[in-house]
Amino acid sequence: MSVPAELKTLVASKEYRAALALPDEVSEHYEPLAQGEYNKNYSFVHPVDGRKLVLRVNYGSQMHLEHQIEYEANALKLLEPSGRTPKVWYVDGSLRYIAHGILVMDRLPGRPLDYGREEDLETAARILADIHRVPVPEDHGLLAPENALRAILEECEEMAAVYFESLLPPKEKKEKLRELLDLAWNKVDDLEGLPVRRCIINTEVNNTNFLVGEGAGWLIDWEKPLYGDPAQDLGHFLAPTTTFWKTDVIFTEEQINRFLDIYCAVAEDPTDVRARTKAALPVICLRGLTWCAMAWVEYRRPERTLVNESTRRKLDQYLADGFLQRIETIVK
Repeated sequence: MSVPAELKTLVASKEYRAALALPDEVSEHYEPLAQGEYNKNYSFVHPVDGRKLVLRVNYGSQMHLEHQIEYEANALKLLEPSGRTPKVWYVDGSLRYIAHGILVMDRLPGRPLDYGREEDLETAARILADIHRVPVPEDHGLLAPENALRAILEECEEMAAVYFESLLPPKEKKEKLRELLDLAWNKVDDLEGLPVRRCIINTEVNNTNFLVGEGAGWLIDWEKPLYGDPAQDLGHFLAPTTTFWKTDVIFTEEQINRFLDIYCAVAEDPTDVRARTKAALPVICLRGLTWCAMAWVEYRRPERTLVNESTRRKLDQYLADGFLQRIETIVK
């Protein structure tokens, strides 16, 4: 038996063991799996039926929610009919056994999505289409921003202000970022006349949140779901500010159209999701770019003690003239 100290009271409790149909005596091994800023994950194998499971410990909320783990579990339960997300087996936000919210779900097989593999991109399009077409009840309990893209641009303005107010960036870079933001605000107006539908969206569709392999695939990280426009997910997936961060990939127009062709064939969306995605793309790009601008300043503050050199280099690349010109092409 291997149980981290913070989990011992929880995994030995009668409630936990009964909910998961575990033997009375603790015999399973809990191994660290992955850790982010707000969650720590452990993997274990069910000693009776051999299921591979993940125990997720929540430490906070990017969405400033009081009941973050229940919110995430609710989204996963709603999405279970898609067959594209982990199944939830246990959730507890009571804090009675541990001072953090707890979620137990399936550990799904596969590897992270590779942007360079055409079959992976096709799988990702089908995953998102299957997720987006899941019927959602009226009492879904998810946040549903009235105008998500305007909210994103307001967030962009807050992040860009850090860059604008700093003495470190060159004047011409500030002017270019201001110009791009103004253009993006105009693009939001273009969306107002387009038909819109809502569904459950992930909002963080990076390649590492997908698992693919053997013709199957899943989207596994559901920390920040919303009831919103699928164009927001599609735009985030296709944006160069997303793909270029961990890789050097930037999709061509042909790849973007191919991805949307596959998505639309599966999603059976009666509204013009292609037009909405392309209208949303500039806004999504500006969120990534303004975050980089803010981080560029923060990385140069003398009081900062933790600096990741690969991140520092990537921030310089995002604010280089060539990348800014590429974003300008998209925004215009």
